[in-house]
Amino acid sequence: MLSYQHSYHAGNPADIHKHAILAWMLDRLSQKPKPLSYLETHAGRAVYDLSSAEALKTGEAAAGVGRMLGKFAPDHPYRKAVEALRAEAGSTAYPGSPWIAAHLLRADDQLHLAELHPQEHEALRVAMRGRARVHRADGLELAMSLCPPEPRRGVLVIDPSYEIKTEYEALPPFIGKLHRAWNVGVIALWYPILKDGRHRGMLRGLEALQLPRVVRSEVSFPPVREGHGMVGSGLYVVNAPFGLAEEAERIAGMFAE
Repeated sequence: MLSYQHSYHAGNPADIHKHAILAWMLDRLSQKPKPLSYLETHAGRAVYDLSSAEALKTGEAAAGVGRMLGKFAPDHPYRKAVEALRAEAGSTAYPGSPWIAAHLLRADDQLHLAELHPQEHEALRVAMRGRARVHRADGLELAMSLCPPEPRRGVLVIDPSYEIKTEYEALPPFIGKLHRAWNVGVIALWYPILKDGRHRGMLRGLEALQLPRVVRSEVSFPPVREGHGMVGSGLYVVNAPFGLAEEAERIAGMFAE
């Protein structure tokens, strides 16, 4: 689990899908004056340099943010977040979901971020500049220990590396338990769509839970490099904010263009 570093994949098509929907949800939820909690189980380092050796080795960002950013309207919260970071850190910077959340949320909102990898944890701590509580902890255990959080309104992002295949089997019962502890929370699970379709059993497990106000968003794209097995990105959102289904369809349409 500690071998995964997102620097090789930052800004790829799956990031665009995941981050655009997350930014839209956080923007929508923060329009009400009530404070929010934001929790993330696998946070990464929050800020990435797309000119780094790691990013250039895979070239995945060219097929993602390089191709897709201009398709978003100038006032879309995702595009605004990317451009805000680049105004601060340079044109090759790319925000991870913790930076997007910290940028879009307000001073009285609470952010809890978990990251186990020691270098990624330290980079995350520096990038957050005290804006979030950064935990070097197992993200799923932390989420369960914090739920229900205070404030009770909020979003939990679960974005594991899926390096361990048993995660697909373990996540549905975990999400069911989490929802019972925090029945008003927006729970967003990201998953890769691979050629072998291994995510399908997980989705069947999630559907069997009959969770409320579910929006399932999937986009397809060609492999970003030769031999790459990921051909799409999925998000399974519980207690989805009003209007998310329509926004997810708009974003999916951008991938089909």
